[in-house]
Amino acid sequence: MISPRAEEVVLVDEDNRVLGTMAKNVVHAATTPLHRGFSLFLFDRMGRLLLQQRSHTKKTWPLVWSNSLCGHPALDESNIDAAQRRLADELGMRATHVEEVAPYRYKFVRDGVMENEICPILVGFCDEEPKPNRDEVEAIRWIAWPEFLQEIKERPGSYSEWSEEETRILAARPRFQDMFAHREMYFDA
Repeated sequence: MISPRAEEVVLVDEDNRVLGTMAKNVVHAATTPLHRGFSLFLFDRMGRLLLQQRSHTKKTWPLVWSNSLCGHPALDESNIDAAQRRLADELGMRATHVEEVAPYRYKFVRDGVMENEICPILVGFCDEEPKPNRDEVEAIRWIAWPEFLQEIKERPGSYSEWSEEETRILAARPRFQDMFAHREMYFDA
C-alpha cells in the first residue's frame, strides 16, 4: 500500500502531455493544476453497480456518494493497472476485467477545493464482496444500473458531479451497453 503522503499525481497539459508530478496531499487546493485521474464503475454478475461514500477524512468531496472508485495513475502506470491497485487498496477487491470505455475531462469546485482532471471512464466487473478501507471509504452500497440511472435523473446532485456526468456518458456509449448486456463473459467460469 502506498502512503497517501508519498503518492504523487501526474501533472499534464490539455493534450495530456506530462509536465511533471506533485504530491497528492498538496495538489488539491483552491486552484488545482490539471492532472491525470481515472474513474471506475464496477459491476457484479447481477448488473449492480458498486457505489461508495467517500471517507469523512478525504480532502476532496468528503462524505459525498460517488461511483465505485476514483484515483490517480502513477507516472508510467496505465489507468487499468492504477484502477486495480486502488481497488485492492480502497475496497479489498480485484476485478476480473477492467476496460477504458470513454474519455472524460472535468473541473469542479466544492467547499473551496478544486478537482481538475483528465479522467477516463473505466468499467470493471467483480465477483467479490468489498472490504472497505475506512481511511478511504465511509460506506458502500450496490444498486441496479437502471435504478441508478433513475436516481441520477430524478435527484441530480445526489452524487459527485463527475459521477453523474460520467453515468450519462456511459449510458449513451455503445461499447458500455454491449459490455453490460454481455457481462457474464467477464467473470471466471
